[in-house]
Amino acid sequence: MENSQTTAKVQKIKLDFKDSKYATGRRKTSIAKVWLKKGSGKIYVNGKLFTEYFTDDNHKMQVTRPFELINQPTGYDVRCNVKGGGPTGQAGAMVHGISKALVLFDDKLKSTLKTEKLTTRDSRAVERKKPGRRKARRSFQFSKR
Repeated sequence: MENSQTTAKVQKIKLDFKDSKYATGRRKTSIAKVWLKKGSGKIYVNGKLFTEYFTDDNHKMQVTRPFELINQPTGYDVRCNVKGGGPTGQAGAMVHGISKALVLFDDKLKSTLKTEKLTTRDSRAVERKKPGRRKARRSFQFSKR
């Protein structure tokens, strides 16, 4: 009984992305490797459907945003491997990678995606903690006595 349950969980989804475009997206400390091809609108993240991978509705909406901007919500299939960071950074990295791959498919989409700043890497990251401080900039509470 246990073996049949474990094989069902381990079952990998075989995806054929031979004639696809590849792009890398980055956000905070997350890196997304994205393969994009013409298809029916399926988005897989680390072997799972993106609706299962991302629990927050904002992240799901963020991932599909590039397709909605080009008016083709079900025009492409996506396979993505994401690592590092948290869900917000991973969703942002996916958006960056998807947008770059869409531009590789069709140069005419570049102006649409660039005006929404989806092809630009968002370089903001967490500032490092400095010595003698509580956080990056926050100091300890001052006490006169």
